[in-house]
Amino acid sequence: MKKVIAIVLSLIMISAFMPMAFSEDKAISSFGAYEHVFILGVDGAGRFVKDADTPNFDRIFGDGAIYYRARTEVKTDSAPNWSSMLYGVSVFKHKLQNSDVGEAERTSKDEFPSVFCCARDAFPDATLASFVNWSPINKTIVENDVDVYKYNNGDDAVVKQALCDYLDAGNAPTLLFLQLDSVDHAGHEYGSKSQEYFDQLNVVDGYIGDIYDAIERNGLLDSSLILFIADHGHMTMGGHGGLSMRESQVTIAAAGKTVKKGGTFDSQTRNRDIAAITLYALGIDKTDYMSARVPSKLFNDFKGELRSFKADPLDAVVSALSWFLTLFTAAF
Repeated sequence: MKKVIAIVLSLIMISAFMPMAFSEDKAISSFGAYEHVFILGVDGAGRFVKDADTPNFDRIFGDGAIYYRARTEVKTDSAPNWSSMLYGVSVFKHKLQNSDVGEAERTSKDEFPSVFCCARDAFPDATLASFVNWSPINKTIVENDVDVYKYNNGDDAVVKQALCDYLDAGNAPTLLFLQLDSVDHAGHEYGSKSQEYFDQLNVVDGYIGDIYDAIERNGLLDSSLILFIADHGHMTMGGHGGLSMRESQVTIAAAGKTVKKGGTFDSQTRNRDIAAITLYALGIDKTDYMSARVPSKLFNDFKGELRSFKADPLDAVVSALSWFLTLFTAAF
């Protein structure tokens, strides 16, 4: 009888603990959880994705994490921000301005290697790619000696199609960066409250949807982290480069198997944090010089990192002072 009772109790314990062992809710480590990271950048989109008709953005990131108030670099131009996103440091470190890009080619020997360099060091045989409208990114910001496939074209539709064709040809990049530029052109010409600006956001949303579909049909979706980011916004009448809130707040979003469903990013998120998120997802330790960090509220299993003051004290002080000024521009 005792033997029967022991067997019954054992079966009860097994049945009780098996669901815990095989539960779908069990947290998977986000560090190194992804074979591929796609960074989808839309120049000039700012925080205004939330105000536009973007059905593809909604279907891709609706169950992921979205935040519309990530902060830019204190200089709200393209070169400072795309550089910071790829290097994980502030503009005070990399010092690249719009006037600098397109003139000197960058190499892996420069002081702050990009996420492409980090990925190449970690995965010598990895496929890396950068598809851009604004060609200075591929010449001056992305290094020229780390075997990154680079594609440049001044038409967003052509860039989108080239990327889809690249994936359909069987390429499975460990890291892929995309920059589309037509929203920025609409912002300059018509301003960030214009119908033309929102119409172009809708057009680019269609391009993002096509790229997502290409990722999915080529069997890469389940092993990919998909990131969306903008470099800066636009003033009401168009233009950027200043400290206004319309210029300084941008959309950031993430979708992937370890991203919190319906999640967000914490209030300290900067667009440069894209670099830290990318490396973390691929299982690469970030370098000590990076002030980029993985935000809280993003991954199921990770509480996030504090931003290190000592990594870039100048940026910490200037950013705090500039944001204080920015708060007075909320109505503009």
